[in-house]
Amino acid sequence: MFSEELWLENEKKCAVVRKPKPGRKRQELLAVAFGVKVHTFRGPHWCEYCANFMWGLIAQGVRCSDCGLNVHKQCSKHVPNDCQPDLKRIKKVYCCDLTTLVKAHNTQRPMVVDICIREIEARGLKSEGLYRVSGFTEHIEDVKMAFDREISNADERLEAVHEVLMLLPPAHYETLRYLMIHLKKVTMNEKDNFMNAENLGIVFGPTLMRPPEDSTLTTLHDMRYQKLIVQILIENEDVLF
Repeated sequence: MFSEELWLENEKKCAVVRKPKPGRKRQELLAVAFGVKVHTFRGPHWCEYCANFMWGLIAQGVRCSDCGLNVHKQCSKHVPNDCQPDLKRIKKVYCCDLTTLVKAHNTQRPMVVDICIREIEARGLKSEGLYRVSGFTEHIEDVKMAFDREISNADERLEAVHEVLMLLPPAHYETLRYLMIHLKKVTMNEKDNFMNAENLGIVFGPTLMRPPEDSTLTTLHDMRYQKLIVQILIENEDVLF
C-alpha cells in the first residue's frame, strides 16, 4: 500500500516537471500563429506597449514580423494579434503567410493567384499536359522572382541601390558608372544585337558581383540576384549614377 502511494506521488511530481510554463508555451504559439518572434535588439530599446526599457543583452523582447511592433515578452499577451501588416516588411509573395499577404495588399486573395489563373484561362486551357507537365525550374524561378520584384516599391528599391553605390570607393564607382553607360547603349541596339538588360545581367552579373569566397554553391545560389542587380543598374543608369 505504501509503495503504491509512493508511486502515485512520484507520478504527480513527474507531471509537474513535464508541464510546460504557460508563458513559454504562449510565446511559441504566438511565434507560429502571428509571426511574433523573440528578437535581439541592437542598442537601447523601449517597449511600444508599456513604454518601459527592454533590459538584457540578447532576446530582450519580441518583434512582430508583419508590422514590426516591438514589445516585452510579458507585454505581448496584451497586444491584439490582428495588426495591419506593413508593406515595407513584406518583401516577397512566395513563402509568405497567406493572411499577412492579403491584409498587406487589401485583397481577398493573393494577386499572384488572380494573374496566373487569368493567363491560363486566356491562352492555356487547350495546352497539352496542362498542370501535368512541369516547366523548366529556371523559368519558374524567374517568374517567382518577377512577382516578388514587382510587389516591392520601385522607388524604394532604387533608393536602396543608390545608397549602396554611394558607399563604393571613387575608383570602383566611376568604373561601374562608365560601364553601365556603355551597356545602356548596347541595349539601345537590341534589335540588332539581341542583347537587352536582362541578357547583359546574365553575362556581367557573375563578374561584377562575384562573392568574396570561392564557393561554387554560393555562386550558383546568388546568380539570379547578380543578374537582377546588374539589370537594375543598366535599366536605371541615368537615375542611379
